Amino acid sequence: MSTRPSTLALLPLSPEVATARSGPALGARTHHAVHGLADVHPRLSARPAGRRGIGRAGIAGIAALLLLGAAAVAAPRLTAVVVAGVLIAAYAAATGYKLLLVRRAVADDPTIHVSDDDARAATDLPVYTVLVPAYQEPEVVGQLVGALAALEYPADRLEVLLLLEEDDVETRAAAERVIPGTPVRIVVVPPSEPRTKPKACNFGLTEARGEFVTIYDAEDRPDPLQLRRAVVAFRRGGEDLACLQARLSYHNADQNLLTRWFTLEYDVWFRWLLPGLMATRAPIPLGGTSNHIRRDVLVGMGGWDAWNVTEDADLGVRLARHGWATAMLGSTTLEEANSDAINWVKQRSRWYKGYLQSVLVALREPRELYRAIGARGIAGLLLFVLATPVLALLNPVFWFLTALWWVAEPPFVESLFPPVTFYLGSAVWIIGVLAAIHTGIAISRVAGKPWLAPAALLVPLYWVLMSLAAAKAVLQLAFRPSYWEKTTHGLDASPSSIATVPSGSTS
Repeated sequence: MSTRPSTLALLPLSPEVATARSGPALGARTHHAVHGLADVHPRLSARPAGRRGIGRAGIAGIAALLLLGAAAVAAPRLTAVVVAGVLIAAYAAATGYKLLLVRRAVADDPTIHVSDDDARAATDLPVYTVLVPAYQEPEVVGQLVGALAALEYPADRLEVLLLLEEDDVETRAAAERVIPGTPVRIVVVPPSEPRTKPKACNFGLTEARGEFVTIYDAEDRPDPLQLRRAVVAFRRGGEDLACLQARLSYHNADQNLLTRWFTLEYDVWFRWLLPGLMATRAPIPLGGTSNHIRRDVLVGMGGWDAWNVTEDADLGVRLARHGWATAMLGSTTLEEANSDAINWVKQRSRWYKGYLQSVLVALREPRELYRAIGARGIAGLLLFVLATPVLALLNPVFWFLTALWWVAEPPFVESLFPPVTFYLGSAVWIIGVLAAIHTGIAISRVAGKPWLAPAALLVPLYWVLMSLAAAKAVLQLAFRPSYWEKTTHGLDASPSSIATVPSGSTS
C-alpha cells in the first residue's frame, strides 16, 4: 500500500543557494518556498487552477452537480427526499465514526509517552530546528523568546529561526530588542505571494540544518522537555515514523465561555480524536504547531504547500500517501485560545477552508489515493476531514427545517422526511448532542479541568459559530482560496500571568 519513493523526490537546494542572503540565489530560495512542491508535484498542491487541470475528481463532481440539477428539474420532490436521506446518512456515518475514534483512543491509547527521566537521560542529541513564523505579533515576541529559552535542549544543538516578513517592521524591532543572548535567530522572508505561514516555513527550511524540524507559533508555551521527548520517541519508533504530533491545549481556558468551549474541543481533538485516527491508521490532520518532522522526509516530500491555508492537515495527508507513519506524542504545548467571537470565526474559517482544500487536492486522483491509503484512510479523510466543515455548513439548514416544523408543521417538510429518514435523523440528532455533551464533560475530568464541565452543557451553542465559519470558508474557497486571514493574538485577559507547561508535564 505504501507509495513512499525509495529516493527522495525533491532534493534540497544547494548549500550556496540555501545560505544566500541576496541576489539571484535569494530569488531562487523565494521561488522554492512558494513553488517547490507545486513545481515538482503539481497534483499535490493547491496552487491556483490556472496552472493545472481540475482532475478526475473535479470532472466527476461537475458531472454529479449537472446530474443533480437535471434530476431536480425532472422530479423535484423525489430529488429532495433522496438528497435529504443522503445527508442524514452522512451525518450518521460521521457521528458514528467519531464515536469509534473516541472508543479506540480510550480503550487503547496509542499516544507515545516518554517520561521525564528518559527524556533527560537521552544522549547524543541531534541538531533540532525550531521554526517560528510570526507576522504582526510584536506584543507576544517577548513571551515567545521566554518560552523558547525554557526548552531543555543543548544550546549548541538547538536552532531557532524566527521567520519574519520583510515589511513587518514592528515585529522585527520588537524581536531585535529581546533576542540578544538567546538561541533565536531572525530570518527575514522576502515579500511574495501568497502571504501564508507555509511559505514562510518553506523559506526557513532552506536554512534549517537540524535532523528534526518543528513549528511553534508566536504565542506557544511548549513543554520544556518536548524536543527531548520527541527525539526519544523517534528512536523508539520504526523506520517509517516520520512525524510526531504533540498535544495542544490553552492557557487561558477560563477567560470566557468561548475559551472554555475551545479548550474542551481541543482536548477532545488531541487526546481522543487524533489518537483514534492513529489507532485506525487513517491520515492524521496535523495541528498547526508542535508537529515534529524528520527534515529529510519533509524536504523529500517538497516541504509544505505554500498555497494551502492548513498546511498542517495537508502535510498529514501527504505523509500517509507516501507511506510514512505519524504518531501522537504525550507532551503538551499551551496556546492562547481565541477569546473574541469575530476573531474566532476568522481563524476557524481559515481552518475549514484548508480542510476543504486538502480533501479536494487529495481526491484529484482517486485511484492513486486508494492505492496509497486504502479504504480506511479514505474513510477517515471523508468522515473526519471533509465532514467537519461540510456538516457544520449544513447544520443551519436542518435547524431551520426543524424549527419550521415545530412552529407551523408545513406539509413540504413532512414530505422531505419519510419514516426511515425521520427516525434515523432524530436518532443521529439526539445521539450527537448527548455524545458531544458527554465527551466534553468526560474530557474535562480526564484533562484535569473539571471546572470546564458546565461549559460542555452549552456546547450546541458553539456549533452556531462553527456554521458561520463554515459558510465563510466556502465563500473564501471560491473567491480567495489562498488568502491567509490573520488571527490576532495577545487578547488573553492577563498576559503577564500566562502559565507555562512545567518541566515534566506530559499531560
